[in-house]
This record gives sequence, structure tokens and C-alpha cells, in this order.
Amino acid sequence: MNRDDSSPGGLTAGGPPRFRRAAAGPPDGSQADQGTEPMSVVELGRFMDDLADASGQAILPFFRAQFGLDDKARGGAPFDPVTEADRAAEVVLRAMIGQTFPGHGILGEEFGAERTDAECVWVLDPIDGTRAFIAGLPTWGTLIGLTRNGVPVRGLMHQPYLGERFTGDGRNARLRGPAGERTLRTRRCADLGQAILATTDPRLFATGEEAERFRALEGQVRMSRYGTDCYAYCMLAAGQIDLVVEAGLKPYDIVALIPIVEGAGGRVTAWDGGSAAGGGRIVAAGDPRLHEAALKVLNP
Repeated sequence: MNRDDSSPGGLTAGGPPRFRRAAAGPPDGSQADQGTEPMSVVELGRFMDDLADASGQAILPFFRAQFGLDDKARGGAPFDPVTEADRAAEVVLRAMIGQTFPGHGILGEEFGAERTDAECVWVLDPIDGTRAFIAGLPTWGTLIGLTRNGVPVRGLMHQPYLGERFTGDGRNARLRGPAGERTLRTRRCADLGQAILATTDPRLFATGEEAERFRALEGQVRMSRYGTDCYAYCMLAAGQIDLVVEAGLKPYDIVALIPIVEGAGGRVTAWDGGSAAGGGRIVAAGDPRLHEAALKVLNP
């Protein structure tokens, strides 16, 4: 889908909303006559807020508490933790989406894919930053993204412990938190030598070539910060940092964050300049000039 042909949220410009929710069933509770009815952009935003509220309520009782922990890694791969909180939150999210949008697809980190050939697909990471969650560090967040025809059109990152909610539709982005609500804008920074760079973990760059390219870029910036997960992208959208570079991401790690960063004026692509929606090697920058400079270093 060409973003220029659509209004925010993936709705056709000048036309009625295209997202359709399940209509109320007949009085006897049966589903035989159930149809669909349109949902406005405002209602869609409220629904995403409801998703964030419900997932936060499922997650917070586990934060800084004792809980079950499994390792998803196989065959000597690095530690890949999943908690009871991850699973509980995704169960809630899937149930709410399935009830409200039965025709939509869902791709989630913990329970896989359903109807991903649908026009609209929800992309979910109940806890992005599980390692931070386990360590009691509040740099994790719940990622709720929506794609239309494969293009990310809405994104939300919720940090319930801090009470912060970042939202975006590719054209606008906002933060709601304890200090109130405000518009997000990236900051101007064209020079790598003035930039603050973030990445979750330098060990993400598994191959020698990837690691060498990252080190070359890191060697040119003013300062680096590690361990920030999804929070780094939101701080980029808020104008606090300038560059995020990662590798080995899955779609559910990045889809929700793309509309937030782009809505704040930033740019998010793969290292080759293509779409970031499929995950992989990602570079996000608050200033398009900085993005171009980073790509030149990552693609010598």
C-alpha cells in the first residue's frame, strides 16, 4: 500500500473507515446473524488503549515478583527467556482482538501466527525486553502494532510500570504519561559525531561482518547506550537520542515502533534501505540526514 494514498491509520482518504469490528449479536446471544460495522479512527485508538490497559493488568503483578521462567533457545542458541507474564498478556490481547476483529490476522511472539494473509494483521510482543523485565528494569514494554496489506499503519508501546504510552500512525506520534500528553518530535542531528546511539546488545550482531560494521558506526558517534530494547525507539521519537541500530529482530520486535518513529519525523529501514517491517537488521534515525550517513557506514 502506498502510504500517500491513505489517511492515518490505513483508512482511505476521504472515505469511510475500512477497519470493521464485529457487530453485536442477536438478543439470544447466538452468532448466526452477526455482521460487521465500521470503526472510526478514534474508536480504533480507544480499542488499542483498551488492549494496552488489559495487557498491563496481566503483566504488572509479575514485575519485580517471583514467577515462572522458561528458555525458548534451542541447539546452543543464546538465552531466550519467556515468562508467565508474556503468555498471560498475549492470551488477553488475542482474545480481545479475536472478539472485536474476527477477520483480522494476528502474529504474536508467544503463540505464533493466525490468518496472516488477511488485509489487516495485528503484530504483538507482550513484553519486548524480557531480560530487562526479569532484572526488574523498566525499559521493557508491550508492543501492539497493526499492518494493512503488510504496511505498519498504527503502533503503540505501553510501559505500564512507568505509566507511559507512546502511539503513532506514521504521520503523528504522541506520548501520554504522568506529566500529561504531548506530541513527539525527533531532534535534528545530521552529524554522526554529535549523535547518541542505542542498541539492545552488541552481541545481536552475530556475524563478523555485522559486528565490524556496527563497531565502525559506533566508533563515529558521540555516545552509545545498551540494553534499551523498545524504549530506545520511543526515546528517539521523543528527541532524546538520535540513532538505533540492531540486528536479528523479528516482525513483532519492530512493527509497532515504525509508525511511532515515523510519526515523530524519524526514519526506520533495514540496513539496505528497504522496509523494516519484516525485522532483521534495522536502523532508525531521528534525522533523515543522519539515517543516510548511518547507511553509508553500514554498507561500505
